[in-house]
Amino acid sequence: MLRIPRSMVDEIITHARADHPDEACGIIAGPEGADTPTRLVRMTNAERSPTFYRFDSGEQLKLYREMDDRDEEVVVVYHSHTATEAYPSRTDISYAGEPQAHYVLVSTREPDTEEFRSYRIVDGQVTEEPVEILEMSAPPADVATS
Repeated sequence: MLRIPRSMVDEIITHARADHPDEACGIIAGPEGADTPTRLVRMTNAERSPTFYRFDSGEQLKLYREMDDRDEEVVVVYHSHTATEAYPSRTDISYAGEPQAHYVLVSTREPDTEEFRSYRIVDGQVTEEPVEILEMSAPPADVATS
């Protein structure tokens, strides 16, 4: 189960809407081994495409070095689908390289509705998981933009 603060859900949806009609993408990092999302980082979709995303390689390298320095790991990999449901495509599945991560998809195909779903993708197998949105009065998420 993905447990995620409302502030991060809202930020992912805001990012997806802002980048529409192109796919938005990003990472949420957290303490190693804790499965706790704490730091959301918007990434640049290097493809600038409505049907495909790829992290900008320079941004990704910088982020992974930061995570290493902070003893963090990838907790969530997120991206949007602009014209289809929030379900991993064959390409999404083939590129899923973080077996510990939750893969969040948000669909922006409907202007007033967002479809927000989470999956585990391990060895090409997709398993949808429940999402618990935490309505907590905690400090806002540490949101960074690359």
